[in-house]
Amino acid sequence: MRRVLFLVPLTALALLVGGCGPVPNAAPGQGGAALTEPWVADMLHVVNTRRAEAGVAPLQLCGTLQAAAQGHSADQAASNHMSHSGSGGSTMRQRAEGAGYVGWNALAENVAAGYRDVGSVMAGWMGSDGHRQNLLSASYEHVGFGLANAGDGTPYWTQDFGRGGSC
Repeated sequence: MRRVLFLVPLTALALLVGGCGPVPNAAPGQGGAALTEPWVADMLHVVNTRRAEAGVAPLQLCGTLQAAAQGHSADQAASNHMSHSGSGGSTMRQRAEGAGYVGWNALAENVAAGYRDVGSVMAGWMGSDGHRQNLLSASYEHVGFGLANAGDGTPYWTQDFGRGGSC
């Protein structure tokens, strides 16, 4: 099986859709990505609207990618450092597989820091060719995302895209 891994510049990220597996319930005060949080619904709506405008099928929210993305956002917030590498050197692939997203044939990750709300981060992502490409790519069917705030209040966003993995 051919595996493709796309990593995008460290400026931003976006998100997703439907329902592919259980979504972890994060404590609202922790900046977690529980499906009931208003920013999750907003992000879902905006991403799928943009994909529909581009003639691309909606993404499905995937519990395993959700766990990987939320964990990476929390790690970035704890270290107050935006990167595709985790504080212990982990890669997006390691985080996705460690969360249970196995059997995949395509992966991508977007990260962002400092954007205060869904509208501003989406504007940033859509204004960046690489991030926009991930958001609108028909190569992906699943997505997971995370949001966590550093001690100084800086928000850290992560979006993980995949195809063919287990949710």
